[in-house]
Amino acid sequence: MRILFAGTPETALPSLRALLASAHEVVAVLTRPDAPSGRGRTLRPSPVKSLAIEHGLPVLTPASLRTDDAQDALRALGADLAVVVAYGSLVPAAALEIPREGWINLHFSLLPALRGAAPAQRAVLQGLERTGMSVFRLETGLDTGPVLARQETEIGEFETASALLERMAEAGAELLVEAVDAIAAGTARDEVQDHSLATRAEKLSTAEARIDFALPAREVSAHVRGMSAEPGAWTLWRGARMKVLEIEALRTADASPALAPGQLHLARTQLLVGTADAPLAIARLAPAGKKPMRAADWARGANLAPGDAFGEELTAPTAQENAR
Repeated sequence: MRILFAGTPETALPSLRALLASAHEVVAVLTRPDAPSGRGRTLRPSPVKSLAIEHGLPVLTPASLRTDDAQDALRALGADLAVVVAYGSLVPAAALEIPREGWINLHFSLLPALRGAAPAQRAVLQGLERTGMSVFRLETGLDTGPVLARQETEIGEFETASALLERMAEAGAELLVEAVDAIAAGTARDEVQDHSLATRAEKLSTAEARIDFALPAREVSAHVRGMSAEPGAWTLWRGARMKVLEIEALRTADASPALAPGQLHLARTQLLVGTADAPLAIARLAPAGKKPMRAADWARGANLAPGDAFGEELTAPTAQENAR
């Protein structure tokens, strides 16, 4: 079949590569317009656009698919099927009708659970032990179309949302090609979603990402892992934001004294932080304006004093800071 591929971030790259290696023909790529990036705010192409250019594929970057010009460009491609992976823009009803076989989407949840922009992140935030991927037919409702294929996967005890999404992007690419093959062969089966079971996976916000160390350790761990890498779970350290990026298993040899919520303790090889019921071991963090680093390395350089804690507001400089 002649395939139009719609996607934007790195998450979509495994699926585009899989389709390029399949028996189907990718006739063009649809992606978001170049966006400003870096300190210089230089316009840069999306990862999908860069890969498409490498393969000599035509690239469409309309700001919207609602215009006559954008829809005429889609018709001119003569695509049999449009395939979406993290495109990042709504497809209006008029555009949905253009390809003969319609549009299908790879979504990173087991629909109807976790419909929306951040399914992998919300799965981790909710402390789920399992999630998965679904390939479904796109329609005007948000992730409401019939499901063509699905695959479950476990969520590791210390797995971050970014690592989970990267893993599912690779596995989902194979699932997607299988669904395209079934459509081409006329053997695809549509499974109507039970909308009464639907849940939402709203986009994450920076305000929501702040850590509450007064919660139980399990919930704090899920919060840190679910917010990684973007927007990044954060707390305050001496008045500045500190991102906490990864949690790791607590080593028996590094057992700590009882810690109040947010209180820090540098053991032999790990930085521990208190929660409502048990300490957690922080693996990686990122101080304000600095690159991610091992938490224990940061703690050694920070010269922690007894009772030092994350989350405390700094109202005035300390005597030690005034002396610097």
